[in-house]
Amino acid sequence: MSASYHSIALFDLDHTLLPIDSDHEWGRFLVRLGVVDGAYYEQQNERFYNDYKAGKLDIYGFLKFALKPLASHPKQTLDAWHQQFMSEVIEPQIRAESISLIQKHQDLGDLCCVVTATNSFVTRPICERFGISHLIATEPEMTADNQLIAFTGNVFGEPNFREGKVRHVEAWLARHHLSWESLEKSCFYSDSMNDLPLLEKVHTPIATNPDNRLRQLATDRNWQILELFNQ
Repeated sequence: MSASYHSIALFDLDHTLLPIDSDHEWGRFLVRLGVVDGAYYEQQNERFYNDYKAGKLDIYGFLKFALKPLASHPKQTLDAWHQQFMSEVIEPQIRAESISLIQKHQDLGDLCCVVTATNSFVTRPICERFGISHLIATEPEMTADNQLIAFTGNVFGEPNFREGKVRHVEAWLARHHLSWESLEKSCFYSDSMNDLPLLEKVHTPIATNPDNRLRQLATDRNWQILELFNQ
């Protein structure tokens, strides 16, 4: 990657490119598989999801909950489950509107990247399905014991959440010899008020399928509001 890129297009994933929350749906999928304590896990999954929507999520508490199943099963088994998850849950939610939006930016020569708080185990195959090779996500910690790769159940580094998204994007830009100052254009598509720090950082914030709080803020600030899905 070189500094030949002059424009970037950043995309949140859940309720932005997807009309669902992949993190939440992965939890529900594990309940349906019967590999977690169903009643307890579903209750906690809903509680954290509602906290996120309300803007009061304890991100470390959530990650301790969400990453535990990754440490409880071999990665080969997890990968097989994720293939099933992609087929049964994600693929039916891939919308032509999202594909077209991404393609528009790629045709313009923009450097495209998904920037999501959801962990990379869940999101990388989804990102690849959208044809985007760059992903900035919350990273689960991994270990290699006797060449066997496994998740520890812990988060690696800072979660990619709120202000953390800004720091991770800036580190990603630096790795590619780019900076906010070197870019002619930058845009970020997001549905959530949780993403306000990064929305305020780019040249063009685009409230996409926005929640009520972000919709009001976007209206007040005269930001573009994009209703991506025809539902």
